[in-house]
Amino acid sequence: MASPVPPRTRRILVVDDEPHIGLLLRLQLESRGYEIRLARSLFEARGAVRDDAGPPDAIMLDIHLPDGSGVDFLRELRERPATADIPVLILTAEGEERVLAEARRMGAKTVTKPFSPSKLRTLVATLLGDAAAEDAG
Repeated sequence: MASPVPPRTRRILVVDDEPHIGLLLRLQLESRGYEIRLARSLFEARGAVRDDAGPPDAIMLDIHLPDGSGVDFLRELRERPATADIPVLILTAEGEERVLAEARRMGAKTVTKPFSPSKLRTLVATLLGDAAAEDAG
């Protein structure tokens, strides 16, 4: 009997220009078995989405980045067939409901900073359909 194939590690791209946010998310999510790639600008995020490994399984995206708007990047993702269905979680200190509503209309989930690490882990697990694994951990 063949041994079972281990599940593929889920890859998450974290796009946030605040280094401490990226490090916190990496710590929280790598401990749950996710592979994390950090991008601190839209330029880096676009490169990460197009790299040889293929698009990430999910993206955690800040709205305010040094070289543009995360909402504009989300729109770009939704317009391309290869990235249209990637689950996106918007992480923002943005309180402007109009901007958050626009992101939600494009299928993104939203979390306002500061956020609870345990709540965030649960959201990511749910976003990727890994909720049962998260519940067990």
